Amino acid sequence: VKFNNCAGNKGVRYEINSLDFKVRADGTMYAAHHVQMPSKQLILVVTVWDPQTLGRWEAIVRFLVAEKSQHNGHKPKGRKAVPGEAAPQQSDTLLPWRQHPSGLRRQKRDWVIPPINVPENSRGPFPQQLVRIRSDKDKEIHIRYSITGVGADQPPMEVFSIDPVSGRMYVTRPMDREERASYHLRAHAVDMNGNKVENPIDLYIYVIDMNDNRPEFINQVYNGSVDEGSKPGTYVMTVTANDADDSTTANGMVRYRIVTQTPQSPSQNMFTINSETGDIVTVAAGLDREKVQQYIVIVQATDMEGNLNYGLSNTATAIITVTDVNDNPPEFTTSTYSGEVPENRVEVVVANLTVLDRDQPHSPNWNAIYRIISGDPSGHFTIRTDPVTNEGMVTVVKAVDYEMNRAFMLTVMVSNQAPLASGIQMSFQSTAGVTISVTDVNEAPYFPTNHKLIRLEEGVPTGTVLTTFSAVDPDRFMQQAVRYSKLSDPANWLNINATNGQITTAAVLDRESDYIKNNVYEATFLAADNGIPPASGTGTLQIYLIDINDNAPELLPKEAQICEKPNLNVINITAADADIDPNVGPFVFELPSVPSAVRKNWTITRLNGDYAQLSLRIMYLEAGVYDVPIIVTDSGNPPLYNTSIIKVKVCPCDENGDCTTVGAVAAAGLGTGAIIAILICIIILLTMVLLFVVWMKRREKERHTKQLLIDPEDDVRDNILKYDEEGGGEEDQDYDLSQLQQPETMDHVLNKTPGVRRVDERPIGAEPQYPIRPVIPHPGDIGDFINEGLRAADNDPTAPPYDSLLVFDYEGSGSTAGSVSSLNSSSSGDQDYDYLNDWGPRFKKLADMYGGGEED
Repeated sequence: VKFNNCAGNKGVRYEINSLDFKVRADGTMYAAHHVQMPSKQLILVVTVWDPQTLGRWEAIVRFLVAEKSQHNGHKPKGRKAVPGEAAPQQSDTLLPWRQHPSGLRRQKRDWVIPPINVPENSRGPFPQQLVRIRSDKDKEIHIRYSITGVGADQPPMEVFSIDPVSGRMYVTRPMDREERASYHLRAHAVDMNGNKVENPIDLYIYVIDMNDNRPEFINQVYNGSVDEGSKPGTYVMTVTANDADDSTTANGMVRYRIVTQTPQSPSQNMFTINSETGDIVTVAAGLDREKVQQYIVIVQATDMEGNLNYGLSNTATAIITVTDVNDNPPEFTTSTYSGEVPENRVEVVVANLTVLDRDQPHSPNWNAIYRIISGDPSGHFTIRTDPVTNEGMVTVVKAVDYEMNRAFMLTVMVSNQAPLASGIQMSFQSTAGVTISVTDVNEAPYFPTNHKLIRLEEGVPTGTVLTTFSAVDPDRFMQQAVRYSKLSDPANWLNINATNGQITTAAVLDRESDYIKNNVYEATFLAADNGIPPASGTGTLQIYLIDINDNAPELLPKEAQICEKPNLNVINITAADADIDPNVGPFVFELPSVPSAVRKNWTITRLNGDYAQLSLRIMYLEAGVYDVPIIVTDSGNPPLYNTSIIKVKVCPCDENGDCTTVGAVAAAGLGTGAIIAILICIIILLTMVLLFVVWMKRREKERHTKQLLIDPEDDVRDNILKYDEEGGGEEDQDYDLSQLQQPETMDHVLNKTPGVRRVDERPIGAEPQYPIRPVIPHPGDIGDFINEGLRAADNDPTAPPYDSLLVFDYEGSGSTAGSVSSLNSSSSGDQDYDYLNDWGPRFKKLADMYGGGEED
């Protein structure tokens, strides 16, 4: 049996599940040795697989073992395999063996069509005949042929056609293997009535590849990188091109080569490429990023196994970047640097160190790190790196003192953030010297002891020298004077000598003062020099005051309450002393001998050093408030005593020893008689208030019923006229002055419309009737007349101010009235009114008017 490799793949392998048979590379199966068939039928499975595509196919081979024929004397021939099965080595037209009741005999197979190969891109003419299909029954009946499948009655439609009578099958147009590499059709044979004559047969049509596609690179530009200094053979990158043609044939076998390399330094062949895989590797040494940072390599891919005469080609660009390695140590641009810094300054950049590094800028291979290796044992300086310029900034981190160090000589070293590449050594120029000069500045004086504490007793006299609180000027090389002054002295107790800082007392220091906190008085002083510019420092002096016994004790409490009978309760007393131990308790409490009634009525019992009890000595003491003097003496050296008064309220108590309500009043110092007298006074006061109210109501009633004694016509109010108006001449004399006189009738008032009224008009309503005065008044009655009129006016709510005296001070140029007040002729006469001058200024003008004589 021979298996037909329809795909035409090279290098396929065959396997069989029997050790008695083998299959050659060309698909021929043969017996490995003499085989004894154990049965009449032998079934074998043959597997074929392609190592390139990893495709696998299987075919079943069935052998029938027949005895030697008695009639014809030859062995039956094997069966020819249909597509997909193993093909026997007999001729194309074979009959399958079939079991027959009378024995084995050869029968003709229905029909068999071998695979059809069609080259792509055929130029025709079309339709082009591929094969003829014929059944051996066409001699007996008329047969109609047809085909079905993709390319016939399924899309793409009508690629293939068949002559229904002759069975000739055609291809109608050029084929494209890259569009479709094979077709599977089925051929049918029916009679004129449409009845199936033969079983459908499979038609396999394979499109034969032609070299009609160029290799296409996956990317037009490839990017790769390789470290500088790499050895030959270092992998760089891979380029890949695909060819749409059959890769199992030369049409699709692509080969690569480098066309050009730019730049061609240090060699024109720095790289090579694997012709089959497309791997690019270095082929020469000398890659240096500092000289060439990037290479551009043109790569060509050619099919037909790289045959430039017959193959098709295409190109792509490979950009190879040479990556940096730390193969250049940083180097100082000069061997020495210098700087200057003022003393007592920090965070100041005093020098900038510059370096040169040929590696990739702003990379770890380029970033500089500076270190001080000598010259700064106290750590006054550090070096920080400027991330932009890569310079080293020498910075003061700890203040320097000109009086201690006038200059520094530093040795610094620079290195990279990344370690140097293998085989690279540090350069001699990686170290340098830095000279830093310190400049002197005026420093503030300082107090060596701050806060300074001294101890002394309180009460020292004014002018006492306490201490010398002096400051030190750190500027030893400057001739400067220090002056002292007070900065804070809350109680104004101290003075300081401006030259030497000697402190004396300006007042008596009192430990019990509010300015003392925990027995300590605190003051602040200022020391200033005369430098340019001046500088000053502060110092604090703390004075611890030792207590002396300068405060007598005070009795507590100041007031107390006790029952009038003894042995019911007592008064607990103690004392308060502004001093502290040992100038306080224990206290001594005692009663004075004078007056004698104190010790007669009271007694003191000592409880302990701080407390005692005051109680009644006699059996009964009248309720009231008593001032009990008590002498309290402290334990100071010498002791101080004080006589304090405690106000004791003695009151009657109930059975519980508490003062009763009446007893509390009695304890205030008032007896029963005094209480009764107070109550009587209250009653009398209330009675007087009641009588006063009754009298006021009665007088109000009389005021309303009393009539005025003067006739309204004789009222003096309209006799004195004052004009407060100044006129300018004849035009001012048009006023009707009669309207200012007392009207004879009330008609013009009664007819006046309501509204705003003059204050000197009489009210429209009823007026009180005054008694008619005599026609010729007696001079002695004028005072009673005026007083009566005033009282009537004061008590009349409807009177003021229209019934007041009216004065007109009007003066006009050429006026007939002039500036003299006119009097009613009925009121003038020879009467003597001089006695009115004795009544005061109110009536002096009236006396002048009535006693003026004829010319008035």
